[in-house]
Amino acid sequence: MARIFTVSESILVRVPPEVACQAVSRPSDMGRWSPENLGTTGAPEDGPAVLGSTFVGRNRRGRFRWVTRCTVTAADPGRRFAFRVHAIGIGQPRLRGPIASWEYRFEPISEGTRVTETWTDDRRAWPAFAANAFDRVVTAGSTFATFQARNIHMTLRNLRRELEAATE
Repeated sequence: MARIFTVSESILVRVPPEVACQAVSRPSDMGRWSPENLGTTGAPEDGPAVLGSTFVGRNRRGRFRWVTRCTVTAADPGRRFAFRVHAIGIGQPRLRGPIASWEYRFEPISEGTRVTETWTDDRRAWPAFAANAFDRVVTAGSTFATFQARNIHMTLRNLRRELEAATE
């Protein structure tokens, strides 16, 4: 089976692009929408992250918990927010290397905003057989592409529900 390196999904959110982008660009809030992320440390609590800023993502999958070091690679208000995950560990993100990239795009449409979330597997140096075997162990049977597609779907639905409820 060919390895899939990128998965993406879009959703309509009935708020302006600036509102959606500002929410997503506060990494400390991501735990409210993501089924796996618990929020961050080191990110600004009172405003959006800026280009070049770093934060530590706190994550959980079942009983397993880990942290990641991330760097913001794009912060274009109302248009795009992205970050790169480049270290991982238990307690401290000590194991360094390319892991993944996340991107959020915000496109104005007549009904509100098309929010697109994209995950890219940055483990390009891993042989496909090794990546697929590792993925199936840590995701209870699927590849990261399949696993992240489900996470993205849930994250976007949760984001839409919260942002639209705030405008009612």
